Amino acid sequence: MTQRDYEIQREQHRVSALYARLDDLIEKTETRLRTVQSTNYGSTHQNRSERDAFAARYQDRLAQLQSVEHQLTFGRIDARGPGDSATGGETHYVGRIGLTGDDGQQQLVDWRAPAAAPFYQATASAPMGVARRRHLTIRSRRVTDIEDDVLDLDLLDDDGTVQGEGALLQALNAQRSGRMSDIVATIQGEQDRIIRAETRGVLVVQGGPGTGKTAVALHRAAYLLYTQRERLDRAGVLLVGPNAAFLKYIEKVLPSLGETGVVMATLGSLLPGVHATRHDDAPVAEVKGNFAMVRFLHRAVEDRQKTLEAPRELVLDDGTRLTLRPQDVAEARNIARSTRKPHNEARVVFVREMLARLVRQWESKLREAGVTVMPDDRSGYLEDLRTTHDVRVALNLLWMPLAPVTLLDSLFSKPRYLRSAARALRHLDASILARPAGSPLTVEDIPLLDELAELLGTDDEAERAASRRLRDETAQLVEYAENVVQNHGLDTVSAEMLAARVQAGATPGRLTAAERAANDRTWAFGHVVLDEAQELSAMQWRVLFRRCPSKSMTIVGDIAQTSTPAGARSWSGALHHYVQDRLTVADLTVNYRTPRQISAVADRLLADNGVRVRTPRAVREGTWPVTYHRLPEAADVTEWGAALDAAVARSSSSVGGRVAVIATAGMISRLRGELETRWATRADFGSRGLDTEIAVLTPQEAKGLEFDAVVIAEPQDLCDAGPRGINDLYVAMTRPTQRLDILYARRLPAGLGEA
Repeated sequence: MTQRDYEIQREQHRVSALYARLDDLIEKTETRLRTVQSTNYGSTHQNRSERDAFAARYQDRLAQLQSVEHQLTFGRIDARGPGDSATGGETHYVGRIGLTGDDGQQQLVDWRAPAAAPFYQATASAPMGVARRRHLTIRSRRVTDIEDDVLDLDLLDDDGTVQGEGALLQALNAQRSGRMSDIVATIQGEQDRIIRAETRGVLVVQGGPGTGKTAVALHRAAYLLYTQRERLDRAGVLLVGPNAAFLKYIEKVLPSLGETGVVMATLGSLLPGVHATRHDDAPVAEVKGNFAMVRFLHRAVEDRQKTLEAPRELVLDDGTRLTLRPQDVAEARNIARSTRKPHNEARVVFVREMLARLVRQWESKLREAGVTVMPDDRSGYLEDLRTTHDVRVALNLLWMPLAPVTLLDSLFSKPRYLRSAARALRHLDASILARPAGSPLTVEDIPLLDELAELLGTDDEAERAASRRLRDETAQLVEYAENVVQNHGLDTVSAEMLAARVQAGATPGRLTAAERAANDRTWAFGHVVLDEAQELSAMQWRVLFRRCPSKSMTIVGDIAQTSTPAGARSWSGALHHYVQDRLTVADLTVNYRTPRQISAVADRLLADNGVRVRTPRAVREGTWPVTYHRLPEAADVTEWGAALDAAVARSSSSVGGRVAVIATAGMISRLRGELETRWATRADFGSRGLDTEIAVLTPQEAKGLEFDAVVIAEPQDLCDAGPRGINDLYVAMTRPTQRLDILYARRLPAGLGEA
């Protein structure tokens, strides 16, 4: 038996004991859950609520325990001994969750706990009390490999020390699966400091391709859920990604870290009941993303609050004729607007004022006709007026109740409304916003709809009554939960948390907190994580800060990858309006994904095209240089299909794994039939390509993703597709972990080509 085999065997005993403890906890939790579910707690609402609260607690714990089966532990820290000796200190195992024995002794340290920080941050020059750090590779509960980082030179000759390839490089060189994996076992010191950052405001994680910024953001979300559990359990965490493919790519990371209560959304699905996937052309998107759209939409709403140019006669059901006077309408409108309430709520004031003026006019006519009018009769007259057809129609035409989608549709499809609102845009060309009625909503429409929802409000009395009932019910549950917490010694859960769980689960059909948040436009999240945030327009930022009034955010992006004209040119420029001095920017400087041969060409592309940004330092030496393949200038669909097929075959034979073909939407559309014929079930398009050997994507769809190999078709087309096309090409070039092939028939952009 070699020394490595002996050490692996020793570690296996410890790992087996940890898994045995995990199994024991799962069994005990399942037993408690079954007991609670089968116990007759009586017929009262309070007893049923208590039962359901316990059941929800056990279900949450069971889901967490079952989610960490894969590589429960992945590391060990050997502390320095007494007198700064290299040996004899305490040993701690680090894992996905914390485990303690029945005796209360710590068996496994949660990776997010302060005691685990040295596992990620200790170095030879700053050892943080660590003599040795050991990495464990576990598959199906079996220790398959180990490797030591020795931080104390006195241990270099220790027989128990095992050297190897390096856990990080081993993970980086592994073939991609089509889904992001967590990096909990290989978090680097630079990344860990950002994950554990204590900032209470907005933290921007700026990092070039391959720096792990997405993984850092996800692990930071898990870290915050661990350190601020009570607050975030109640308010929730929102994670916003650039597209559906990205969310599909990362969907397993947080569950693998024991966290499942995060709401995930794209920019096109931030509004409940609306799901937009189409994007507007760049000029339209730029106008819609401009902050001036706030004034534009405010003007559009005001245009629906009308006045009269001339008196109008109204006929009541009894034949009485009343006059709708312009002065009355103007005064009622001014009174309603002075309340500063949203349009639909102010409409109630307008209608009330107009009915008051009309009822006084009616009473005068009745007196003139000899009818005795008593003060107590007024409520009856008001109700008659409210239900009279002529009155109802007239007041609706003057101040119509509105919904965001219908208002936006009429605004863009009716020239008179668009022209009127456009006066608020000044230097922007509003005419490009015109479109036919009933056009599909775009991603860029979502912030406009959200703004309109704020401006319009609601006039639903049933909804207000339901809200009052929910507040009363919550107050009663918190009061009752306080007694439950005290009587049952639940020191790990507060009364508010228990009440929230009862509310989420006690009544059939009641939604969980995360589901309620996802279906409530006005929900205030406790923390928001944004990826590819450099693409957000001013109006999109406005939506997201509305979702998080506390301004507790982790924002991830790279200014060099901004491709939309409405996107960020600097973080301070994009965010100053919202956060002022509550902004911290943390840089990730090391590119772990992209081999040096590829990153050098990508960096040269930016430099030669005047894009001045700080690019990350690549730490991996690749095997293959960037490869170029030229096609005839007049190459047809068949020739392109054959060239792409050959390039994918070269990549598959040399690096294996998964291949992405990246091109413009126009080229993909032109080649789609040819590629479907050649690759059949081996390939798919867009987010569906994540589950196949070959993914065919646009640069926008590829953002945040990575592949073993990438084939770019006609790079100059990518550059020409938009005002920041160079950035799109840079994104495409930095997706591979092993190999990059470039196929072209047109001239190559500056910075590309054989050296």
